[in-house]
Amino acid sequence: MKATAKAHPIQGLVKYHGMRDPELRLPYHDSISVCTAPSHSKTTAAFDDTLDEDEFVIDGEAVTGRGRERIEAVVEYVRELADINAPVRFHSENNFPTNIGFGSSSSGFAAAAVALVEAAGLEMTRPEISTVARRGSSSAARAVTGAFSQLDAGMNDADCRAHRIETDLEEDLRIVAAEVPAFKHTEEAHREAADSHMFEARMAHIHQQIADMRDALRRGAFEDAFELAEHDSLSLAATTMTGPAGWVYWQPETLAVFERVRDLREEGIPAYYSTDTGASVYVNTTAAHVDRVESAIAELVPTRVWEVGGPAELLDQREALF
Repeated sequence: MKATAKAHPIQGLVKYHGMRDPELRLPYHDSISVCTAPSHSKTTAAFDDTLDEDEFVIDGEAVTGRGRERIEAVVEYVRELADINAPVRFHSENNFPTNIGFGSSSSGFAAAAVALVEAAGLEMTRPEISTVARRGSSSAARAVTGAFSQLDAGMNDADCRAHRIETDLEEDLRIVAAEVPAFKHTEEAHREAADSHMFEARMAHIHQQIADMRDALRRGAFEDAFELAEHDSLSLAATTMTGPAGWVYWQPETLAVFERVRDLREEGIPAYYSTDTGASVYVNTTAAHVDRVESAIAELVPTRVWEVGGPAELLDQREALF
C-alpha cells in the first residue's frame, strides 16, 4: 500500500535540549512548540516486495549517512509494529529552506511517520503516531499533533508522546521567518548538552517555564507566552555555547534581527524573537501588526510570513511523489 502525508515544521517555544536515551530519542524534560504554515514537508511511502533494498530520497537526492540511519530507525519500528519485512520506497520534499533553523527535521519525520503507518496498514491515533515520529526527531512528535503541542518527557511510549494545547492564539499569531542561511548541527549539540555547566541551571527552571507557558497559552496571553519563548531561546543558546564544542549558531544578521525586534517593541508593537538551534529567527507578532514587522525585518534579511499549522495529515493519492 502507498500513502502520502504532509506535516508542518515546529517553532520551539520551550525547547528540549539533550536526550537521556539517544536511540529512542527520549528528552530530559517536556517541551512546547507551535507549527508553522504553509511551510511543510510532504512524504510518500510504500512497502514493496519487488525492491531489493530500502530507497530513501529527500528533495530529489538519495539519503546517506546519519540521515539514512535516522529514517531507518522509524521504518524499522513501523515494520516491527506491523510485522512486515518488505523494503520501503520513501520520497520526501520540503517547500521551505532546510538546515538553517526552521525545524525541517520535525516536519520531515512527522510526515514520514504518518505516511509509513498508513502504508503499513496500522490504525493509530495522532498521539500514538507521535511516538513513531519521535524515533527520528523528538520535535517531530509535536509536529504530528500540530498547532500548539507539548511533548511529555518519559521513559516509554506510553508517557513520552505529544498532545495538543488548546489556545485562542492559534488564530491571531503571525510569524515572520527571518532567513539566515548558516548550516546547523543539532544532533551534536544534543549529544553534549549535559556536559555544559549551564545544563543543570536550565533543568532547574525549565519545569516552571513549561507550567508558565501552558498557562499563558490557555489564557490566550500573547505577550506572556512569547516573552517566555524569547527568554527560552537565550537560555538554550547559553547551554549550547557552554558545551564542550562551544556551539555558536547565531550570525551577525541574527543579532541584527534581535535588535530590530527590540526597537519595534519600543514603538509599542508586540513583537518577540525566538530561535531554535540555528541562525534563523522567528519573529512572533499578531495579525494586526505583521505587515509593519515584516517590513522592518525585510530590511535586514529575506523573510516569509507564516501562520499556525495544523496536525500532520494524509493526502489524496493524486499528490503522491511517485
